[in-house]
Amino acid sequence: DTTKLIAYCTSQSHSSIEKGLRIAGIGTQNIRMIEHDASFAMVADALEAQILADQAAGLIPFWVCSTHGTTSSGAFDPTSAIGAITQRHHLWLHVDAAMHGIAALAEEYRWVNDGLELADSYCTNPHKWMGVNFDCDLFWTQDRASLLGALSILPEYLRSAAAETGAAIDYRDWQIPLGRRFRSLKLWFAIRCDGTAVFQEIIRRHIQITQELADLVAQDHRFEIMAPHPLNLLCIRLRGASPQDADTRTDALIEAANATRSVFFTRTVLEGRSVLRFSIGGRTTHAHHAKSAWGLLRSLA
Repeated sequence: DTTKLIAYCTSQSHSSIEKGLRIAGIGTQNIRMIEHDASFAMVADALEAQILADQAAGLIPFWVCSTHGTTSSGAFDPTSAIGAITQRHHLWLHVDAAMHGIAALAEEYRWVNDGLELADSYCTNPHKWMGVNFDCDLFWTQDRASLLGALSILPEYLRSAAAETGAAIDYRDWQIPLGRRFRSLKLWFAIRCDGTAVFQEIIRRHIQITQELADLVAQDHRFEIMAPHPLNLLCIRLRGASPQDADTRTDALIEAANATRSVFFTRTVLEGRSVLRFSIGGRTTHAHHAKSAWGLLRSLA
């Protein structure tokens, strides 16, 4: 009975989670948004309390998403603590590292994978930080038999000796669509052409630029930083006479900056307030580009 299945995430989790649960027939009414702390990370104790409450109500908690680098705030959920809870209550734990998982290529940022050993599935996106064009996702599951059991279908016209003997993997059975592009080729070329050292340099450069940019923002009292910024995402907004005034000014700033066509900023909402996302991920982005963009924001503020 899918009406009793309950999934757990936070308000910072990616919208694709809701879409996936809709496709699975779970329904958005069965998603529990767990409390987050001041850094926008899931509160593990609140998760367990909600699981226990749902079990007591006769519902079936079955799935939790822990995010390593949320899109809106760059938050890292405490996967080690969350994983202990999912194991204790026999829930599936998915780690969404789409945005920041690639940072683990640099040794000093391997902490982005803390708790990953407890995950049942994991994903990260090379198209976000490895110079690979959209779209390219790395997906892993500890129990592929469950995935294949749910999605496999074999009409006579799709049979092949290679697939039946295990010599080839039919990835149509790993996804909802039947057809599949050869996405792995571009990733293979990127790895062969660049290698780990190039990826590490890009990651370190972008993170350093972000931290330097944060220092500049902190020096301008017209702006405020809205979330921690351990990697390459800086969330800022203009101050105002009131929260509503600050929202209006921030939205106008984003629109004016993007209208110049020299930069492109995206807007998000944190705690009900408009926020400008300064995300540094372009392969050829250097410090002078970020400083120029910051100068533009200051001139338009």
